[in-house]
Amino acid sequence: MPHESCLTIFKMQKRYFDDLKVGDRFISEPLEVKGKEVIEFAHEFDPQRFHLNRKSAKRKIFKGLIASGWHTAAMTMRLFVETLNFGEGAIGLGVDKLRWPNVVRPGDVLTVETKILHLRPSRSRPNYGIIRLRNVTTNQRGETVQTMLASAMVRRRARGRTRQQDH
Repeated sequence: MPHESCLTIFKMQKRYFDDLKVGDRFISEPLEVKGKEVIEFAHEFDPQRFHLNRKSAKRKIFKGLIASGWHTAAMTMRLFVETLNFGEGAIGLGVDKLRWPNVVRPGDVLTVETKILHLRPSRSRPNYGIIRLRNVTTNQRGETVQTMLASAMVRRRARGRTRQQDH
């Protein structure tokens, strides 16, 4: 299999900019959406009826309780971070084209596929690189529930260090 279509399902101990190649794809572990968490998130950050109350939500446009798109984005972030496991984190530089084409309901099981679209060394911070990526979040039926393009700054591996030294 050529490296451009490499699909990684396992997590590395630590990952750095230098470990990535354009075309790399990563699949997260699954995450089940809990009804209690949907309601708690909504109370705190998106207090709309169809996110807050099962009974009321049945009478609304979605015919049941759904997660806030922002909650979906937060769950996607968790799965992305856990899967790519950057050695010193990823500094978000922006998100483009964030879309929620289908709703997320309690009981759904989400996974995130991350594809590396572009890589370049940082011009202003030589110890970092800039990555451009696409995250696609799907549910257990294979329906896309969120898509986004994003850019992030990721630490480069220290000179002379190898992957084995970082495990």
